Amino acid sequence: MILSAKRILELNAKYGLVENLSEREQNNPEGIGLDLRVGEVYTIEGDGYLGETERKTPESRKVADIKDGDKQVAINPGEFVLAKTIEKINLPSEKIIVDPSLAPAFLMADVHPRSTLQRAGIYFRGTKTDPGYSGELTVAMANLGPSRFKIELGARFANIVFHVVVGDLQRSYSGQWQGGRVSADKKETQN
Repeated sequence: MILSAKRILELNAKYGLVENLSEREQNNPEGIGLDLRVGEVYTIEGDGYLGETERKTPESRKVADIKDGDKQVAINPGEFVLAKTIEKINLPSEKIIVDPSLAPAFLMADVHPRSTLQRAGIYFRGTKTDPGYSGELTVAMANLGPSRFKIELGARFANIVFHVVVGDLQRSYSGQWQGGRVSADKKETQN
């Protein structure tokens, strides 16, 4: 079951699901999701590795941060970046009352691109966010189009949609990306 933006805002008042929402999203969200804004942009450098028990991400290098006064970033054809949201997501690790007519349930979220990105040749890849995760979200963007694309920091670029999870979990998210970390500093064991 997908929750409406209005219902998410009601739950947000009680559970603090999304911090740092823009005024527009707090007062006049559209449809079923809430728009998220780009706050930081990173490039990646070096090699990565994903093994059965260990992983190593390429190093990330911050190229823009709204908190530092940066205004926009250009993504040239063929370039790949990671973008981090201004908003912080806090999905409870326990079941919550999503609706008085339903049994308590876990929440999870999916992140989708705003359609302007795809119309400009930008490939966007978000991921699911599990119950128990807390932090900003990092998504991938690659310019697959023929033209240079500029994105202003603070622009609404993603949309988060919340779902009710049916059933129990073996365990809530406790992974190494907790807190909005963008990359790993060294090879590390996966939990």
